[in-house]
Amino acid sequence: MNLAVNTLENTEFMIEEIKKKLRMASGAALKASQLNDTQYEDLRDIYEMVAGKNQFSISEIEAITTELGKLRRS
Repeated sequence: MNLAVNTLENTEFMIEEIKKKLRMASGAALKASQLNDTQYEDLRDIYEMVAGKNQFSISEIEAITTELGKLRRS
């Protein structure tokens, strides 16, 4: 999978992996269809940061969730 390419499948994959890693309670918290295409790089940056860590503090999870929320379409 080449995450450098902006596709719906890649967006869905990254969102699902972020949800798993953070153990997000609500699966509907963020959907690929809610994101603008121009926000793909921001999502990828968040994904790479989350994928690179094994544990997160509560404040880190809150900050990541806040950033993901900012990516949603208005």
